[in-house]
Amino acid sequence: MRRTVFNEDHESFRQTLRSFIEAEVVPHTDEWFAAGIVPRELYTKMGELGLFGITIPEEFGGAGIDSHKFLLVQYEESTRAGVTLGTNVHVLLALPYVLMLADDEQRKRFLPKFATGEEMWALAMTEPGTGSDLAGIRTTAKLSEDGTHYVLNGAKTFITGGVLADRVIVAARTSPARDDDRRFGLSLFAVDTSLPGYTVGRKLDKLGLRVEDTAELSFVDVKVPVEDLLGEENQGFSYLGKNLASERWGIAAGAYAQAAAAVRFAQQYVQERTVFGKSVASFQNTKFELAACKAEVDAAQAVVDRTLEALDAGELTPAEAASAKLFCTEVAHRVIDRCLQLHGGYGFMNEYPIARLYADNRVNRIYGGTSEIMKTIIAKDMGL
Repeated sequence: MRRTVFNEDHESFRQTLRSFIEAEVVPHTDEWFAAGIVPRELYTKMGELGLFGITIPEEFGGAGIDSHKFLLVQYEESTRAGVTLGTNVHVLLALPYVLMLADDEQRKRFLPKFATGEEMWALAMTEPGTGSDLAGIRTTAKLSEDGTHYVLNGAKTFITGGVLADRVIVAARTSPARDDDRRFGLSLFAVDTSLPGYTVGRKLDKLGLRVEDTAELSFVDVKVPVEDLLGEENQGFSYLGKNLASERWGIAAGAYAQAAAAVRFAQQYVQERTVFGKSVASFQNTKFELAACKAEVDAAQAVVDRTLEALDAGELTPAEAASAKLFCTEVAHRVIDRCLQLHGGYGFMNEYPIARLYADNRVNRIYGGTSEIMKTIIAKDMGL
């Protein structure tokens, strides 16, 4: 079926991005995979290409396009090439908070460097022992007596992009929780990672997404200027909730793109691989397996495209975003597993993109809210 979400501008962007990935990323993928991190210079090059500034207003160096469609193109092209760019947190997660909460002075200070990649951003919510329970955050930010800064103390874990980040949006408790509202008292801060007392701990050794660095962070009496408070004090939890729909759509879109790439990798492999004097593609089982996978990918694409239009129109509900995430991540899990099976023993080798895709995909059903939490949200919306 003909897709209607993209126009000529999106397809032109696709070709530019595909050329960039082939020239600047693919030749170094194995090296970066082994190192578990991409070089900082890659982000500068991506900034020059305009990848970070698409939704940033023109006055701050961006393109001023209020749409997630270019981001979907990026997902499709990076997975098509079997690479990970490691910039989802910077663009999909951190940027919406800046655009939504930053005052005029902050926008002038933050957005130009955000667009160029001079400053890379990350998001620090999860703490050891809290997981999905953000109301249980124990990191504190206490206002100084002279009112010039907050003193930040605490720790965060599982922070994607935390090793290379120049600024991190940190959720911290500025007031005690209320008896009738344990979500009250959280605030968000755009923390400069060069401040004294800010420490990057271990770079975590992950199963997948190995080129996307993930770190532990600690804060010991970090003096955060009051000018770096995002939004109002004690309203952080409500801010976090407003971006969940876009975050979960992004995970759904990424999972769909991974599944589509898996089918592409498997189709190419079975056409080239021969057993018993015949191509693997000639066996009926292979044809049936790939046909079933293709049908699931088509369905996931339809869900992603439909919810993309709703997201861009500001109409995507939390339950719809949860449904898209649940469906697409489960589809990707099934499809990638079946496509790896068609590779046989080679599918278990990291030199083949399907193996890395298998590991990368697993976290989709965990972060951004587990599949179980998605089901809870959907059931509640059904009145159950």
